[in-house]
Amino acid sequence: MELNRRTVIAGAAAAGIAATTLGGTAHATGGRKPVKTLFGKLADGTKIYSWSLENGGTRLKVLSYGGIVQSLEIPDRRGRYANVSAGFDTIEDYVAKSPYFGALIGRYGNRIGKGKFTLDGKNYQLSVNDGEQSLHGGAQGFDKRVWDIEPFTKGSDVGLYLYYTSVDGEMGYPGTLKTKVTYTLTKHGDWRIDYEATTDKATVVNLTSHVYWNLAGEGSGTIEDHELHIAASRYTPTDSGLIPTGELTKVAGTPFDFRKAKPIGRDIRVSHPQLVTAKGFDHNWVLDKGITARPEHVATLRDPASGRTMKIATNEPGLQFYSGNFLDGTLTGPSGRTYRQGDALCLETQHFPDSPNKPSFPSTVLRPGQTYRTTTVHTFGC
Repeated sequence: MELNRRTVIAGAAAAGIAATTLGGTAHATGGRKPVKTLFGKLADGTKIYSWSLENGGTRLKVLSYGGIVQSLEIPDRRGRYANVSAGFDTIEDYVAKSPYFGALIGRYGNRIGKGKFTLDGKNYQLSVNDGEQSLHGGAQGFDKRVWDIEPFTKGSDVGLYLYYTSVDGEMGYPGTLKTKVTYTLTKHGDWRIDYEATTDKATVVNLTSHVYWNLAGEGSGTIEDHELHIAASRYTPTDSGLIPTGELTKVAGTPFDFRKAKPIGRDIRVSHPQLVTAKGFDHNWVLDKGITARPEHVATLRDPASGRTMKIATNEPGLQFYSGNFLDGTLTGPSGRTYRQGDALCLETQHFPDSPNKPSFPSTVLRPGQTYRTTTVHTFGC
């Protein structure tokens, strides 16, 4: 039986541990006002702050650098807490070698082929930082920017407003883009992300979050035994540069079929051309629900050993599942353990990669007078 967060917290309270966090045990406290502490300094002396939030049994730490989720802690079926997000414990590591651990991604999540696109008859050349491709907004994307952060409490919710203004021409993108991202922890421990942006010139935008998940706990080893369900009958195959070919291919009869939950490791080593090229899963799933007015459930991740689960709801049309293929043992997390291939995974809600060059894909164009809005909700349980 899957228990929700309220059941776990109530069980912890019944066991007499409601007022303590000793030993990493779940407790039944309500939301706490976000706490700001100095995390470190950039080379130019810019101070980077960490914001700590807690509500509904979920604990979240966010950095002003990159809007990074530095840690997210949730309890297992026995009420024991673990940080389920890969990352670092120093700003120097985030600056020097982070593969987008926990970061806000923009202006454009995922890849744009050869870093080029045409909009309203004008050609644009973007920053190229992944071979011939532009990845996650270019060499100095939103993940490497310092965000202004304001804490809030609203009813039973606590959270952070994050602001960043990307000037016209930054990383080659047209228009000054004013971005606001809201991180909310609800009274039930859900983590909600609301993205919002406006522009003064026609541009393209595709914002997402790049948390690396391991529900057994950061640094605990492979995610291949995690069970994953994705509500998608099609995916977008890619070429050798991991750029979508433009096809929408059925998942039926392929390793990409996650319509029924299955262990990630079951098919990851199948000799399928797409898996060989990407060294595992690194593809966009075309969600059956399409674009929706409100977030709808699209994926569930479960770790059988701990019992932890994460459900994702979004109004976006796509979901990028990346199985941590390029983790190579050279990075060490806060646990002191190294991250090897497949030790964490990403589930990035999004519009499709290379949409500016694929007219058949849902449009990512934003024009003056319009407001870009998307929402993704992570619901944790066990």
